Amino acid sequence: MKLRIAQILSTFFGIGYFPVAPGTVTSAVVALLFFFVPVLHSPTFLFALLALCTVVGVWAGGVMEEHFGNDPSIVTIDEVAGQLLTLAFMPEGWLPLLISFAMFRFFDIAKPGAIDAAQRLPGGWGIMVDDLLAGLFANLSTRAVLGLLAMFHHAPVL
Repeated sequence: MKLRIAQILSTFFGIGYFPVAPGTVTSAVVALLFFFVPVLHSPTFLFALLALCTVVGVWAGGVMEEHFGNDPSIVTIDEVAGQLLTLAFMPEGWLPLLISFAMFRFFDIAKPGAIDAAQRLPGGWGIMVDDLLAGLFANLSTRAVLGLLAMFHHAPVL
């Protein structure tokens, strides 16, 4: 029973079983939910959901590692948390959404520096913390890109 609950939650209700790029598919689903479900834009709701995903992800990810080995690809609740953190406090619209999605996928796949080190934490912590760091870096990078785009958009034409 514990394993079954962990499977349902850690795979984000089965999306983790998608045969190709389950992490990317999960991130895309989260981004679309964020775009179409306005309550996700509420900081209070978003951070409560993020905290819940993190706690559940640490537990469920740990259970899944016991049965399927280190950081199984079917575990995608970490992508849920990371993508939500990436989208936190972003302006509304398709452009911020697409840049946020691309930035999160970049940092989650490339795993530069501290992100790579975090995935070596034990159990479900390693599964979750690297994606949370990827989400933080992606959030900051998206803000930088949007700032640059705004700056160039308002620059006088010479």
